[in-house]
Amino acid sequence: MFDAGPTPFSLNVPEQQLQDLRRRLRQTRSPAPIPAPGWSAGSDPDTVARLVDYWADGFDWRAQEAAINALPQFTVSIDGARVHLVRLRGEGPRPMPIVLTHGWPSTFLELTRLGDRLANPSRYGGDPADSFDVVIPSLPGFAFSEPRPGWPAQPPTHELWHTLMHDVLGYDRYGAHGGDLGAGVSSRLAAAHPEAVAGVHVLAAMNPPITPDEQLSDEERAHVAQLAQWYAEEGGYEHQQQTRPTTLAHALSDSPAGLLAWIVEKYRAWTDSGGNLSAAFTDDDLLTHISLYWFTNTIATSFRPYHEYHRFARDSWRRVEVPTGIAVFPYDLSQPPRSWVERTYQLTRYTVMPRGGHFAAHEEPELLAADLTAFFRELR
Repeated sequence: MFDAGPTPFSLNVPEQQLQDLRRRLRQTRSPAPIPAPGWSAGSDPDTVARLVDYWADGFDWRAQEAAINALPQFTVSIDGARVHLVRLRGEGPRPMPIVLTHGWPSTFLELTRLGDRLANPSRYGGDPADSFDVVIPSLPGFAFSEPRPGWPAQPPTHELWHTLMHDVLGYDRYGAHGGDLGAGVSSRLAAAHPEAVAGVHVLAAMNPPITPDEQLSDEERAHVAQLAQWYAEEGGYEHQQQTRPTTLAHALSDSPAGLLAWIVEKYRAWTDSGGNLSAAFTDDDLLTHISLYWFTNTIATSFRPYHEYHRFARDSWRRVEVPTGIAVFPYDLSQPPRSWVERTYQLTRYTVMPRGGHFAAHEEPELLAADLTAFFRELR
């Protein structure tokens, strides 16, 4: 249920909060050094110190705030919780509705460059007949979307999205796309509402249930081994966020330098940047995302999907029977083979991308927009 139609939204961080952030940054107490070089033990101390200094005394939040407010943003109350969204109306005679869902540690801003390409293809040399009505919600507990009451959260996010798209915005039939957490939301949305979801396009596939005697191909066994190796070497953040999120959240909600260090290490590790983060994200890009977490105090609630999935939803997966496309980027967290995806999805398009990482909508919006356009062209 929803209370009323979307209400226009704009952001205005009080000056007192901005000054408090700068004060905290200027008073940062850095950790005692350990003799591990660069990024080998986590966030590089020199990079963090440089970004802390820039965040405190060079970063122009008001310019970023104005850019955010230039986007057509709205809020709507669904089942007692506020949902924030960007809505980009498509050009051409019959734009196809699509909902784009971000992941962690991202925000809705990651998807706006992609969204503009989808809504206005003629700006980028495309055909207006391929345009989309683009809806980019903030996940519950991220940025300006409120966390849901109840434990576990009800209704689940994919049901919020269906209410938003079908009941609030009036789309009988629409597409869905997402990566990371957004891939899971989009997949569950397609599984729950095949009558409304024309197709789903994802950057990550939900793992199929595998029994001990399951017959796997060589390619699938290699994928399972890669997942295990990645989790052993890179998955500490996920284990913490799944098992003891509030312990970590106390530190990150109080220290902007700690918040920066926790997030920036993931941006560097998960991008196709050759270890040079600035090749994929400018300092302003990074600090705008991190500032949204800080000013909205949502790092704790951004951990909630990890903890709830760990506690309640591990065995809740259903096969997706609507047409599915997946774009596999070489520097994303995993690269599932086609047969692996086919175990749980009605796969109709499988694209191996030449470059790009976990934040593909920001890193390679042109490649991703082209793949989305081609996939949904047959489903309009």
